[in-house]
Amino acid sequence: MVLLTKELLAEGEVLASVACCGALGARVLSEEEAVATAELFKALADPARVRIVNLLATSPEAVCACYLNDPVGLSQPTVSHHLKKLVDVGLLEREQRGKWAYFSLKRDAVEKLAAVADLKGVCC
Repeated sequence: MVLLTKELLAEGEVLASVACCGALGARVLSEEEAVATAELFKALADPARVRIVNLLATSPEAVCACYLNDPVGLSQPTVSHHLKKLVDVGLLEREQRGKWAYFSLKRDAVEKLAAVADLKGVCC
């Protein structure tokens, strides 16, 4: 059984954490944009979280957290910890269905992530 015990951030706070990221190719990032962008990359700096994002990106619908343990090769508490980090940074949505938590990628957050990492035409 998967239960996430800590409360999630309010929807507005999650969106704000993603919305204030700045594109790496921007002329100058403000301190706030740089911190928010670093937090986003920090959340993805763990291979297990990258695998979770990959699994959710390739799924046609929300995935129960209980189905992520085996593919990621981690215990339920560890997977729940990683899911919480990804929700807190604004990359995932969490939906409670009875006693189970289902997760999916936030499409707008993925678009922002792609925009943040876009360096085409900036260098080299």
